[in-house]
Amino acid sequence: MKDLGPSQQILGMRIMRDRKNKRLWLSQEKYIKKVLDRFNMKDAKPVGTPLAAHFKLSTELCPSNDKEKEEMRKSPYVSAVGSLMYAMVCT
Repeated sequence: MKDLGPSQQILGMRIMRDRKNKRLWLSQEKYIKKVLDRFNMKDAKPVGTPLAAHFKLSTELCPSNDKEKEEMRKSPYVSAVGSLMYAMVCT
């Protein structure tokens, strides 16, 4: 058996250490990028709060033509949210 030094990655999570300040971070950046790519959201604009409090949802915001409906089928919302919640809970 051979000592390969400190772990850099485990189960796809990147491990970062700050031994001086006794801190440890786990990163799921690669997984999240794969999820965004899978759901065609890699060019989405990041925001701190996904939906502002003053924003009102209505049926007018729903896809109205066949092209818009086809675009919505490419990004199933429930699966995308579930994949991101997996990273949040499991990290």
